[in-house]
Amino acid sequence: MKSNVTEIATDVYRISTFHPDYGIQFNQFLVEDDEPFLMHTGFKRTFPVTLEGVANVLDPATVRWIGFSHFESDECGALNEWLKVAPQAQPVCSVVGALVNVNDFADRAARALNDNEVLELGRHRLRFLSTPHVPHGWDAGLFFEESDRTLLCSDLFFQPGDPEPLIEADVVARAREAIIAGLNGPMPKDLPYTHYTEKTLHRLAALDPRTLATMHGSSFRGDGRTAIIELAAIIRETLGQSAV
Repeated sequence: MKSNVTEIATDVYRISTFHPDYGIQFNQFLVEDDEPFLMHTGFKRTFPVTLEGVANVLDPATVRWIGFSHFESDECGALNEWLKVAPQAQPVCSVVGALVNVNDFADRAARALNDNEVLELGRHRLRFLSTPHVPHGWDAGLFFEESDRTLLCSDLFFQPGDPEPLIEADVVARAREAIIAGLNGPMPKDLPYTHYTEKTLHRLAALDPRTLATMHGSSFRGDGRTAIIELAAIIRETLGQSAV
């Protein structure tokens, strides 16, 4: 496997690896700044591929912050490998994530972020948004880069296959197709629907993002507000009706 690196917004690089066993892309996002930030580590076994991708942009040893949405192998499986390579690096995650998972798993204690707390990188500011069960897990949270308005949105807008790095259309249609296909797949309840799912998605839409940095599939540049509102409606129609 080999990673492909694309700058999808100013100083924001998409490091994408297509995994043939899963049939999907696994994307990490690197924010180049005084204190570089890496969103997602990828799997432990694919660490060398991710490391090579980061090295195409900057010295991996300079990575300062390692973030992820929720505790899952593709989100943070290679966390300890990164902590060995980058001696100043520290995990950043939700308070719940730090308490119940990361501080036991990681070789270095996490910086636990409260909802709406800002991580200063230098030129860029990352706002942390606590989003329990969106997309998965009670520890979930997302990061919003405020200067160019890039939402690092984890599994939201999931698209299978190996599509292009960045698109300006069709991301909602692609996400809808994937959700519908998933209902008949091996993991039909991967995206839980709760009484605050739609409220959380509308909160993300209110950020008015210009770029949606999607973990699996193409990133999207355009009217992020409308895309998220449309996704919320699709999730309500397809998953909300079967919610217990």
